[in-house]
Amino acid sequence: METLFDTVRRYADANATPVGIAPTPIAGLSTVRATARSGLVHDISRPLVCLVLQGAKQVTMGTQQYAFAAGDTLLITANVPTVSQITRASIASPYYSLVMELDPAIIAELAVEMRVVLVGDQVPVKVGPTDEEVSDAALRLMRLLERPSSRPVLQKQLMREMHYWLLAGSHGDAIRRLGMIGSHVERVARAVAVLRNEFAEAIAVERLASISGMGISSFHRHFRDVTSLSPLQFQKHLRLIEARRLMMSEGASASMAAFTVGYESVPQFTREYGRLFGQSPMRDTKGLSSIA
Repeated sequence: METLFDTVRRYADANATPVGIAPTPIAGLSTVRATARSGLVHDISRPLVCLVLQGAKQVTMGTQQYAFAAGDTLLITANVPTVSQITRASIASPYYSLVMELDPAIIAELAVEMRVVLVGDQVPVKVGPTDEEVSDAALRLMRLLERPSSRPVLQKQLMREMHYWLLAGSHGDAIRRLGMIGSHVERVARAVAVLRNEFAEAIAVERLASISGMGISSFHRHFRDVTSLSPLQFQKHLRLIEARRLMMSEGASASMAAFTVGYESVPQFTREYGRLFGQSPMRDTKGLSSIA
């Protein structure tokens, strides 16, 4: 019988971009393919689930490192800064994974219907074996890509089923927090959405606190609890990550990238870039170009 690995490999091989990502017509669902170890990739990850089907990867959040390989699932349940690296991949045996962004609206609906009791910790990154039910639902979701006429009828149902089995699994409590209307996680997510959309603009913390329905001091505390960063640090990370993408993918100069993402001072941009990525923009982009 066809396996999830078969469907993901076939789709990724046919549709992967030069950087190895193959978005699908199903919103929030993509496959990843790599034929060599990658460099370090800095990101502020959205809440997601990643099913590794071949190869291995490592993700670092703060001082915690998470290594996972084929048969494992990575779960990220908050907007947190991560540094990731594909650690096992080759031309003969590429790295393959399926990534799905978590939908708080579906989670909130299911949590009510399932009458889930909230217990346990709030660790935003978890790794564990992939549940059979999750893998089976993912396979049926991937099969829809080869049956376009079926997507309008079955896509919503299968996405809901994927979320159901994730909620019913060992990390369901961490996932449920995403859909709790009025929770600190949900309130902070409102501010995160604004920061992601307007990261190049000057954004007053008072506005973010108001959007989150909190006082300023409470907002600062809960924002750091959820994301591990202050709102200003979060915005800086977004700007620097986008600037790096502009230089590497579009050939922008350091000064052009700095101004595009909202910096008014190139020296300040260079200093902050070095603190995050470990070297100056010029050295970093040259190093990445030589690896590619």
